[in-house]
Amino acid sequence: MGIRIVQLGTPRSPGEGLRLGTVRRPPRGVPKSEFASRDFYDTWLPNLAPSAELMALGQAVQDQKSWNTFQRKFTAEMKQPDASHVLDLLAAMSHQTSLALGCYCENEARCHRSVLRELLAARGARLDD
Repeated sequence: MGIRIVQLGTPRSPGEGLRLGTVRRPPRGVPKSEFASRDFYDTWLPNLAPSAELMALGQAVQDQKSWNTFQRKFTAEMKQPDASHVLDLLAAMSHQTSLALGCYCENEARCHRSVLRELLAARGARLDD
């Protein structure tokens, strides 16, 4: 049980559970009926993705200072009630079931999902490696 943080589109791990896509847009060129079978996601949670403006900032990160700015702004977005309630729910669910949460980025260290990992841990979520 717990939440595994993953790169969407990668093969699923045994026992991974429901895969949640925390991305602004669905995968391009993939029919909706194939999102799950092609290991993208089972359920889409765009309210846990950076806003369009912040996503552009995150994609332009070149150094630690700009990454810190992105992290600060994304954390502020996740404090909004809509996102905050979902994070609370996922943290609670992580003690009862297995889930996977992800994004398309290759490098988790420079991806919003690393911030989601921290936010979930702060809420007491059970996180898998």
